[in-house]
Amino acid sequence: MRFEKADNALVFYHGGEMGRIEAWGKDSFRVRATKLGKFSGKEWALTEKVPETAVQIDLGEEDHWVGDGTVDKRPIASIVNGRLKAVVNFAGVISFYRDGRLILREYYRAYDGTLSRESRCLKVVNREWKGIFGGSEYSLKLKFESNDGEKLFGMGQYQQPYMDLKGCTLELAQRNSQISVPFAVSSLGYGFLWNNPAVGQVTFGKNYTEWIARSTREMDYWITAADGPKQILENYTQATGHADMFPEELMGLWQCKLRYRTQEEVLEVAHRYQEEGIKIDQIVIDFFHWTVQGDWKFDKTYWPDPKAMVDELHSMGIRVIVSVWPSVDRKSENFGPMMEKGLLIRTERGAAQTYDYQGDCVEIDPFNPEARKYVWEVCKRNYYDYGFDAFWLDNSEPDYGVYDFENYRYCDGPALALSNIYPQMYSRVFYDEMSKTGRGAVVNLLRSAWAGSQKYGNVVWSGDIPSTFEAFADQLQGGLNMGLAGIPWWTTDVGGFMTDDVNDPDFRQLLIRWYQFAVYSAVLRMHGDRGPYNIPALDDRDWGGGYLHTGQPNELWSYGEENYRIMRKYYDLRISMHDYIRSLYEEAHSNGSPLIRAMFYEFPEDEKCWELQDQYMFGAKYLVAPILHLNEFAREVYLPKGQWRLTSTGEIYQGSATVRVDAPIEYMPVFERI
Repeated sequence: MRFEKADNALVFYHGGEMGRIEAWGKDSFRVRATKLGKFSGKEWALTEKVPETAVQIDLGEEDHWVGDGTVDKRPIASIVNGRLKAVVNFAGVISFYRDGRLILREYYRAYDGTLSRESRCLKVVNREWKGIFGGSEYSLKLKFESNDGEKLFGMGQYQQPYMDLKGCTLELAQRNSQISVPFAVSSLGYGFLWNNPAVGQVTFGKNYTEWIARSTREMDYWITAADGPKQILENYTQATGHADMFPEELMGLWQCKLRYRTQEEVLEVAHRYQEEGIKIDQIVIDFFHWTVQGDWKFDKTYWPDPKAMVDELHSMGIRVIVSVWPSVDRKSENFGPMMEKGLLIRTERGAAQTYDYQGDCVEIDPFNPEARKYVWEVCKRNYYDYGFDAFWLDNSEPDYGVYDFENYRYCDGPALALSNIYPQMYSRVFYDEMSKTGRGAVVNLLRSAWAGSQKYGNVVWSGDIPSTFEAFADQLQGGLNMGLAGIPWWTTDVGGFMTDDVNDPDFRQLLIRWYQFAVYSAVLRMHGDRGPYNIPALDDRDWGGGYLHTGQPNELWSYGEENYRIMRKYYDLRISMHDYIRSLYEEAHSNGSPLIRAMFYEFPEDEKCWELQDQYMFGAKYLVAPILHLNEFAREVYLPKGQWRLTSTGEIYQGSATVRVDAPIEYMPVFERI
């Protein structure tokens, strides 16, 4: 083992591996290691210039028991940045201390280890590198000791009922409704970013934690220490970027369905909302408004004058967003030029195809700057120049026909090494250019994200999820963890995406409960694929005469008078909270705080708040207790210390207690902090 000082970094060499620990913002370190002799120079999520901090680096020796009763000296080194200290021993094992207390240590069970009572004959090392035959990348496994009693949160969105991730195994890969944002917040007062876009896995086991990258050139992670989750998020977003200030004109209702088929349908819905006295901020034009995938233009048969449509909607104060997919059909006019120029994803074997929904498609390669330029120029010409305000970047994982990551390659390298950052690169096709135009803050809608995506104008929604109360409860866990992973602009399809029968009273109850929740979330957006599919077809593509769903109506008035009355009341409530919601977006912009917050985010000193996952804080003021079960008309709510007013009745409750409150279909329990 050899140690060196290098400016604000501690560098070490051990067994053919080079490692580097350096100050990276307040009370934070970036830790890298490689077997290749030099680092790649990639910053990945750590894109922001962080304040320089003074560090203390000490190189020394420690006693080591040899085994025959003698003791020799082995090298040891440490680096201190504020409240965080890292110690590297003679075997290259790194330990982290917050205010002098051990919070995280790499796992090591090899012959010359001295860190554990367990057998040293296991030959388990902290960092296991295995070369990939025929390539310059390695597979990497990094292990840490598990801390008993620790709780872990964040990491993005996974379709599961668990908010506390301790004991969970998570795939580090993007899929429809699964969003890998590899930043974890610990109840022990630290945050950990796996700063590596490789496909892999993390297991937060009881016996040890293990991070796996299936193909990588280097290990790269970032760790920060702070008093609580709010300060951890502040440190994290200082290093990875802040969300822009969200436009005030988009803080109300977004209207969407699968799918408005014609220009006339869109305008009819907009005029009906105007007649009802309901201001919609944005209306969304979904998929297959185009000719074929990859043409990125309107089918003139059904959308004869998109610019006139946009102008009319703008005259009503409604912004317009249009769906763009990354898939390019072989029949598209853009397929030949893009394939010839190498602007599409490549396959390692077999015919080039990455996506097969209603077409033989290959998706774009946004790692290629020429591909980004090409797609933007087409979309600018066919959408943005008509006045469209934003883009719905659907299928942004990308949604592979088969998730065989070994078979795909981008211009920067294999999908196994890069695929998790694909949605961020896809969003930058649009963000990087739109932010130059002077048309205001960029707000696009995406189905996926990665660490740092918050700085690229991404509203992330939770994907194509079923219309069930179970899925509703899962979205709450996903949304809270997305916020803790630094993504504050998060939303869902109200009522879920997949509905068989809009007339089912159970579905209508779910819809109301979901809508009530959405009013107290970052973005209130109506969307869904609503059955039954018995609407007359326009052409041979439409459901009933072809293959495309159009779905039942999905406007506020579409579900009966009583439900409309409830939804209208909650719409008015959303509008009345405009100034408060704006203040929450200001917080997200300034310090990374999410709009919907785990209870412990506001009450980290309350141990019970670390156990709760069926209620949350909407900012610091409102405690929200959504109804997550069918025919549930009362529920228990835990109130932290202080006084709380139940908004439906005005009754005052004392905190530090669990109370039972009524929840008729007209009301979702919400308490105001007073």
